[in-house]
Amino acid sequence: QEQLVESGGGLVQAGGSLRLSCAASGRALSTYAMGWFRQAPGKEREFVAAVNWSGKVPYYKDSVEVRFTISRDNAKNMVYLQMNNLKAEDTAVYYCAAARFPAKVPNNYEYWGQGTQVTVSS
Repeated sequence: QEQLVESGGGLVQAGGSLRLSCAASGRALSTYAMGWFRQAPGKEREFVAAVNWSGKVPYYKDSVEVRFTISRDNAKNMVYLQMNNLKAEDTAVYYCAAARFPAKVPNNYEYWGQGTQVTVSS
């Protein structure tokens, strides 16, 4: 059974950095595209970043492209989201997800983690 477990969230001041990690279990996930989504209170879940199975082709939400970096280490079954210059509007629960192909739509993703809270104080 494939599972995703996020970690690394927390409270940070505006302008600070966090690195989120997603530990993936399951033999098939190294061939899946991986994505990060976030959901703020009262808002819909939104795409943040995704990367193809090899880690060589990233995709980003426009507002985070110059501040966030998605990466993966298939040998360790890990996916990361390095977040720099955080802003108050980045506050949300961040979710790791797996899909057969990179996508910006949540419905395309088959597996989801439980989420990790990121709070940015201004």
